[in-house]
Amino acid sequence: FIYLVRRVQMILITEFMEEAAVNLLKKKYDVYYDSSLVEDPNSLIKKILKMKALIVRNKTLVTRELIENAPNLKCVGRLGVGLDNIDLNACKEQNIAVYPALGANSHSVAEYVICTSMLLLRKAYFKKNEMIAGNWPRQESSGSEVYGKTLGFIGFGDIARKTRDLAIGLGINTVAYDPYLDKDSNVWKDTKNLDLDNLLSISDIISLHIPLTEETKNLLNENKLRLIKKSSVIINAARGGVIDENQLAKLLKENKIAGAALDVFNNEPVNKEYAKKFKGIDNLILTPHVGGVTKESNKRVSELIAKKIDFHLSKK
Repeated sequence: FIYLVRRVQMILITEFMEEAAVNLLKKKYDVYYDSSLVEDPNSLIKKILKMKALIVRNKTLVTRELIENAPNLKCVGRLGVGLDNIDLNACKEQNIAVYPALGANSHSVAEYVICTSMLLLRKAYFKKNEMIAGNWPRQESSGSEVYGKTLGFIGFGDIARKTRDLAIGLGINTVAYDPYLDKDSNVWKDTKNLDLDNLLSISDIISLHIPLTEETKNLLNENKLRLIKKSSVIINAARGGVIDENQLAKLLKENKIAGAALDVFNNEPVNKEYAKKFKGIDNLILTPHVGGVTKESNKRVSELIAKKIDFHLSKK
């Protein structure tokens, strides 16, 4: 006789995960992979009841209500690094471990920052429609080099430091603001430690690398944004809500800031009505929260979280 023993360790995946990583988990666990659950919280609550592990990206809201309806949940894997969609206090109270994919998408974000810096400062890449119309906008397309410019990081964690390494290779000077880092730390070896106001006033490129918290919400409000040089550009591939988007759009339209790249927004996904504030702004790049999402990073993130979840569930 052949007896089939049902595996009792059950994992729920609610958003995109690389197939190879999912198959790795399926070798040991019962895995339920349903990306429709992210849009259906009531069904998610019903499904979570027997699950030992939950794997999400940034759209699934891991709320206190969800956690209270998951009596068997032992761990949550986050396919990314931001944790503002997860109620960490509720997880802690229920002794649920939370595993972000720290470091797995750092290279992708670092390249995004450097690439958009070049695009915004050079300006030539926004002239397609004029060229197709038969114009030759050569003089106004010359723009600037990144070489010799100053890149200011607001937040100086792993991703910012990887971006710093790329920037230095291009001859870019780097400064940073991070009140949580020891001023004597060796991370400041090639980067000058400044307060926020000084950083905003001297940087040619400003890149945000901070989470969304009560402390950082609208950190760059109108007063802070007005400290930025008219020739400077700003890039946010961190979290929506840390910049006052309405004020940023206003200053861009008034040519008080030279350009911006936004990969994250106060409300996601962005709809037509929400995006009206950005209409008519030329030197502006808008992308749908993909700064850390590439084929390579998806593979690294998925593999890392699969290993972390497996390790946690395998512990005796």
